[in-house]
Amino acid sequence: MSDGIYIAAASAWLPERLTLDEAERTGLADRARVWNTGIESVCVSADKSAPEMAVLAAQDALTRAEVGSEDLHLLLHACAYHQGHDMWPVASYVQRFCGGGSCPAVEVRQMSNGGMIALELAAGYLRAYDRPTALVTTADRFCLPGFDRWRSDPSTVCGDGGTAVVVSARTGFARLRGLVTVSDSGLEHGSRSERFSDAPLAAGAPIDLNSDSLVRELGVESLINRIEAGQREAFDRACAQADVKLSDIDWYVLPNLGRTRMRAQYFDPFGIDPQRSTWSWGRQVGHLGAGDQFAGLAQLVAEGALEPGQTCLLAGVGAGFTWTAGILEIIATP
Repeated sequence: MSDGIYIAAASAWLPERLTLDEAERTGLADRARVWNTGIESVCVSADKSAPEMAVLAAQDALTRAEVGSEDLHLLLHACAYHQGHDMWPVASYVQRFCGGGSCPAVEVRQMSNGGMIALELAAGYLRAYDRPTALVTTADRFCLPGFDRWRSDPSTVCGDGGTAVVVSARTGFARLRGLVTVSDSGLEHGSRSERFSDAPLAAGAPIDLNSDSLVRELGVESLINRIEAGQREAFDRACAQADVKLSDIDWYVLPNLGRTRMRAQYFDPFGIDPQRSTWSWGRQVGHLGAGDQFAGLAQLVAEGALEPGQTCLLAGVGAGFTWTAGILEIIATP
């Protein structure tokens, strides 16, 4: 991969956290159903919509990168869930209120891997059209009546928040050394029922992601092997591009999934040390839809954990299935 793509800034706007204890006391959560996730608290937006949180993250990222509207040539907004209105161009809203100028503004929908796929699309756009800067935002707000953050996905607890990264062909604190997406569309039906509905939530609310269709079709072991194979291919190809070994990565920014999934999909099969990952932070904020990777990167920046010479891997996975691995070389103190 060309060394000409950089991350100039990473930001996240996350609302206040609601602990599992508080959720249980108010009847929102049943500890017996979620204890195995290891999630201790989640970010919950009481009033701000997903696009409003994206705007706040975008404004901060653009300020940090010292990028004005005249320098921005693409805006991509990724999300996994409802953005507050039906049949509405959410990317245009983000562009309008973050001062994104008149560049193309496009929404990306690839579930939890949407942010990482948008990053790959932005990098390709900057190279193909010889443009200097792009902005990628994500935002999701998981709330009733459409989505029950504690129950809709039995292995993952979802949190709210907006994130943003400024992608540059000029300079930044991290150079993009490898970036690969792998797809296995043979698994897409694991996220849907057999019948197509005529309107949002027509099949019932809140959404229930507890489908075992893939398990019945493939068997547990075969399904786990197939999911691992997709992630392994993404890791291997990204490492080959970056000319690094997976075991030599300094920091892993992983999806904020439940503990059982983290062990099965990352820690055990790839020998990833949880202490070198964002898991200790992720279990405090929950799964941020399409934004775990950018929020995790922003958290490492805020903690002062990233040092020049280090490598950082961003890993994404989304229903569909798609897997993305991005490898950053830290070249300056953020």
